Amino acid sequence: MHSEQNRLPHVLILGAGISGLVCALRLAEKGHPVTLVEGSDQLGGLGTFFQHDDRMFEKFYHCMLPSDGPLLGVLDSLGLTPEIYWRPSSFAYASEGKVYPLNTPVDLLRFAPLPFVDRIRVGITGAWGRVCSDKGLDEMTTAQWLQGLSGKRAFSTFWQPMLEAKFGDRFQDVPALWFWTRFNREKGESKGEVKGYIRGGYKRITDVFATRLRELGVTLRMNEKIEKIDLDAGGNPFVQTDAGELRADQLLITLPWPTLTKVATDAFKEKAHVPDWGIDFQGVINHVLFLKRPLTKHYWLATPAAEHPFDGVVETSTLTDEADRGQGRHVVYLTKYVHRTDARFTQPEAEIKSTWFAALQKIFPDLKADELEADYVFRAPFVEPVYTRGFMKKRPPERLIPGKVSLATTAQVYPVVTSWNGSVIQAEKTLAVM
Repeated sequence: MHSEQNRLPHVLILGAGISGLVCALRLAEKGHPVTLVEGSDQLGGLGTFFQHDDRMFEKFYHCMLPSDGPLLGVLDSLGLTPEIYWRPSSFAYASEGKVYPLNTPVDLLRFAPLPFVDRIRVGITGAWGRVCSDKGLDEMTTAQWLQGLSGKRAFSTFWQPMLEAKFGDRFQDVPALWFWTRFNREKGESKGEVKGYIRGGYKRITDVFATRLRELGVTLRMNEKIEKIDLDAGGNPFVQTDAGELRADQLLITLPWPTLTKVATDAFKEKAHVPDWGIDFQGVINHVLFLKRPLTKHYWLATPAAEHPFDGVVETSTLTDEADRGQGRHVVYLTKYVHRTDARFTQPEAEIKSTWFAALQKIFPDLKADELEADYVFRAPFVEPVYTRGFMKKRPPERLIPGKVSLATTAQVYPVVTSWNGSVIQAEKTLAVM
């Protein structure tokens, strides 16, 4: 037990996504009193789940890569490494009714939608992206960089549709550094691409987190919505929730950036040293299908053409064990990145289900309606920042108010890929300067 004089600061953490969970774990392990506040009834942020046929499934698809060292390190510290398993993974591209694998140089040479010369240039682009320096790429757009490497024709045919699928008409200002980072995320996997999953799904991870945090004395306050973050007359932060006022020695915020900008008062914003409070975010719609047979052998099938209402088909059954999804069941996610103000984001669920399934049947004409066991629609308004040139200078700092308020959110992860691994990296970076 610590004496009052030697007591470590009590830390109040807002948000129980993976960043909040990691911060709570590491602080509690050091002996800090920790209170973790979450507005929903589930831990995990975008790793939350739903129930189907007495099993739990992720609302938004998740996987791990061998290069996700920080995330894998956290899972190892929780004793979960023996429960992680790995499977070969592949990528394909849908174009004009055909599916083209794109995993090897030979696949690219056979990619008919591009003239042969452009296939060579796209291949060179990929190779150069893995070895070139990232210097200056934050100030250059992805469009400029890729047009220079692949040519305008290959860019408009191949790269631009994928960028538009991710960012809509805002793709034109996305920094080349964002794209370069994705080239390099899976660098070093010489034996081919593999992805990982965990027995029991991602709910297994958050359940173990919850157990460990309670063992360490962390107070979990669930279903408590943040209404205001403010400063008192002495300049000390306090939080108003729908259950009352909360105070602590230090405040650590892991809320989505748009949520923070909404609940933070002007006085708080004035005190915090943030270069740009106006960082915008892209949302996502996921249509989850439970099928009675496999759809494709590829984990990810890109469908960036405007004729498709979704950007990709994610066949998670290529990655997961039958024991985790149910015998004879195949789980497919149709995903669409879209801004929350776009009319498509609020399209009625029944319309999404019918039009998206019909569009899927155009890609897979042998897919029958009676092969669909069940389907669900989930939406998230704040998934990834809409990156703009010079984003490195716009990233919020880890210390908002030195000694009092710290920050660990996806708005800071750039140029690292926005993922659970990226959030773990940011959490550890924030903890290091608290």
